[in-house]
Amino acid sequence: MTSEKADEAQSRKKGTKPGPTQPILYSLKIGFFAGLIWGLIRWLATGLNFTSVTQAFLLDPFVPRKHLGGFYWQAAGLGMFIMMSMIAALLYIVLLKSLRGPWPGLWFGALWWAIIYAWVGPMIGAVPPLNQIGWSSIVTDFCLFLMWGLFIGFSISFEFHNEAEREPSGKSAGKSAQPSS
Repeated sequence: MTSEKADEAQSRKKGTKPGPTQPILYSLKIGFFAGLIWGLIRWLATGLNFTSVTQAFLLDPFVPRKHLGGFYWQAAGLGMFIMMSMIAALLYIVLLKSLRGPWPGLWFGALWWAIIYAWVGPMIGAVPPLNQIGWSSIVTDFCLFLMWGLFIGFSISFEFHNEAEREPSGKSAGKSAQPSS
């Protein structure tokens, strides 16, 4: 047995070598961090008046709009955005896991923006119609959803299509390249 195979067997015994990625758990983790990071950035954009759509827009159909300005409702809105992101990441892994690169994630974010801001959101009262929220809000939220989708899509794509991990290590590549005598 070569030393590399012995090292690999020993690391398996110790449990230090990571196994294959669990798609469901990984997508939930990516969705959580996508919601947290981009939800906080969206909260900042709301605080700086780049968008007039409240942070708690996902709670708008269930809570009177006059209450949504308070800190606790804004924090609850962040929690709802995190939950939406986790659901979105699960959907991405089920539907688009096989796609590579950044473009599927960008399209994914644009699709979510269109669903929330142009279709379902105005119908259920989560966001005002596009003709009422203004260009600043439209552009800001569209860009944030693009980056949110890119984060989800590219993170999942990179994890499941990382070819560098499958390449032979430097030691074994060097040994196979040497001519045998």
